[in-house]
Amino acid sequence: MANSAPANAAVWFEIPVTDMKRSIAFYGNVLGTELTLEETGPNPMAMFPAAGDKSVAGHLYPGKPAAEGVGPTIHLAVAAPLEAAMERVTENGGKVLSPVISIPAGSFAYCVDPDGNSFGLFV
Repeated sequence: MANSAPANAAVWFEIPVTDMKRSIAFYGNVLGTELTLEETGPNPMAMFPAAGDKSVAGHLYPGKPAAEGVGPTIHLAVAAPLEAAMERVTENGGKVLSPVISIPAGSFAYCVDPDGNSFGLFV
């Protein structure tokens, strides 16, 4: 057993999607950023941007999403105001499932993408 805590509990995430082009556009528009398509491995991956090699990040990949409301929830950082990002979710084919929830660390809202993957927007 390790004697010290890691810098981050999560180190990488993968979101399975059924339509890469649609999902790249969805997450890019919602987050206000650009995902980078990598096709050097066995499967294409759309990489979420990160500040550096030590940052927690992830990617989209062609796969089978869990049934809506069943899989894990990853929280993704967005620029304030949170309500604007929530509007972009619905404008791009996703659903907002909660109002803004405030906690000491910030504010977030639960959502699902067009494939039914659960995610949160976090400011």
